[in-house]
Amino acid sequence: MLNYPGLLKQRVKLQTDALRPTAVSYDPFAHVVVPGFVPPDDLRAIVAALPMMSSGGSFPPEALRLSPVVQSLVAALQGPQMREAIARTFGLALDNAPTMLTLRGRTREKDGRIHRDSTAKLVTVLLYLNPTSESWARREGCLRLLRSPDDIEDYAVEVPPVDGTLLAFPNGPTTWHGHRRYVGRRYAIQLNYMADGAKARAELRRHRLSALLKRFASA
Repeated sequence: MLNYPGLLKQRVKLQTDALRPTAVSYDPFAHVVVPGFVPPDDLRAIVAALPMMSSGGSFPPEALRLSPVVQSLVAALQGPQMREAIARTFGLALDNAPTMLTLRGRTREKDGRIHRDSTAKLVTVLLYLNPTSESWARREGCLRLLRSPDDIEDYAVEVPPVDGTLLAFPNGPTTWHGHRRYVGRRYAIQLNYMADGAKARAELRRHRLSALLKRFASA
């Protein structure tokens, strides 16, 4: 877990009580969707304070100048209460799983292609921080949980990336997901609980190196 100086006295409180085994859906694979995972007052403050990211790709928090309220959100996501809630929801042992967290602020034309996450990632958690807009109503950039690896229209669930909605799922051989083409601002935080193995350690090393390089680039 990252420690940040100057966090708000009133920290962001996430709706972790909404994460529970009975909330898990299994079509097309085990997942949970929680609208409003960030309370409205906190969400408004966070959206207003999100950093400008003029380029695509994922940014570790260490590579960005984050406001105190966004720092507080990042700390809460990586905290023990969140870890316990995710572990309880999916019946997983995550006590010793390292975390990896990144922020994205823009989606590029190449983003959203059908994929499944690395086997180094035990669980993927996505938190969406965009206001509702016509783009999402047209289903552009809405993440789809897919039944197959080769058809973006063959989906069981579609998640608009808006209003503090959280999506979480354990990774596996059939956890295909993606979205229709969207280019523009699209804020999301991705949190992963990582496996304990050489592949996961290598991915975490790349994550730390990326944070260092991006920090120097923005200095």
